[in-house]
Amino acid sequence: MKLNLKLNELLQGEMRARVSWTLVLAAFLALPPFQRERVDEMGFGQVFRIERMRVDPALTQALRSRWDTKANAFAFPWGHMIPSLEDVSRITGLRVYGRAVSGFTYPCYHDLAERLLDLPVERRSSLVPRVALQESLGLFEAGKNAGETEDEYLERLARVSRRELASEPGPQADLDFRRFLVLFLGRLLFATRGDAVHCGFLPLLADLGEVGGYAWGAAFLAHQFDGLSASERQTSTSGFYPFLQVWAYLHLPALRRGELTRPGLVPIARRWDSRRDTRHLADQLEHLQEALDSYPYLDVVWQPYLGEGDEGQPWLVQARPYFGRSVWLHALNLMLPLNLFLTQRSLGLRQSVVEFPVRDRFRRPGRSIRGLHDTTDWRERAREQVKNWERKGKGV
Repeated sequence: MKLNLKLNELLQGEMRARVSWTLVLAAFLALPPFQRERVDEMGFGQVFRIERMRVDPALTQALRSRWDTKANAFAFPWGHMIPSLEDVSRITGLRVYGRAVSGFTYPCYHDLAERLLDLPVERRSSLVPRVALQESLGLFEAGKNAGETEDEYLERLARVSRRELASEPGPQADLDFRRFLVLFLGRLLFATRGDAVHCGFLPLLADLGEVGGYAWGAAFLAHQFDGLSASERQTSTSGFYPFLQVWAYLHLPALRRGELTRPGLVPIARRWDSRRDTRHLADQLEHLQEALDSYPYLDVVWQPYLGEGDEGQPWLVQARPYFGRSVWLHALNLMLPLNLFLTQRSLGLRQSVVEFPVRDRFRRPGRSIRGLHDTTDWRERAREQVKNWERKGKGV
């Protein structure tokens, strides 16, 4: 019974992730050219060049089962492995450089959402009703029609949305753009379980000219770690799911879960699709668990980017100083350490193999900081961790 419930939750999570991506992509395609240029200038444009990928809930769940919350790392039979800032930069194209995504959090976002979004938020809440947010962007009747293909569905949503959005710069265009960013951040990049969309990042969107200066890719990685660390009862990993899938395709190719369908494209997520698996989800999950248990050590790819150039990836120039460093990652009231010293082989260094690690044996190498339900300035409260980010952490 418990297994069936878990599988149902996995399937529901898959459906929710697929629909969210389509809705956010439709809103992006509906934006007029000057608004899409803003998306590019903020460092989000590469995400919208990634093909819509099939969700692989079995792979995600198999990886989650290997996540050690104390080490913030995957604990595999051959040792620790950790998704890094270089992985985020190369796979998604998100910026991992700039200011820490830190600032104020509030117990209530009602007044802020009313002023910056002209949308309702319940008192003592940070959640925007999903339907109200979608309809403010012209995403009416967002359900898929019978017999409608994915491309037809996307085209219809974008066409209807386009009629509702301001076509020229001005206050209404800024309102549209903030609503789009809240949908993008809250429903795709930093998605959580549930129907409503959180607007915790809204204070950072007040000045649209400053949005591109934040290290959103680093915040995204912190959110990925937090999703992987969630309760065992939670069966889906929140956030932009292609990242973790492509990370597994690159580092654990012998699992054979991905297909390289568009070689040479950047960011790297554009090259891959999820391999179709017609087996029952429970059978897929059992097979993947066994495959990880018996995975050949010599088939682990510790440095998948050795043959990669930088052509067509201008964001790598400013990102490179952050690669290969242990550093605190910031996503407002969520701060987690990136403990790259645990996985030195990914940096071309020597490291002893850890034989069959057990979760309870790990000493916690760092601590995470979570928020309280009051008004908090995290730049002040977590000053030490913010300064750590500004110093780019510590080289391994």
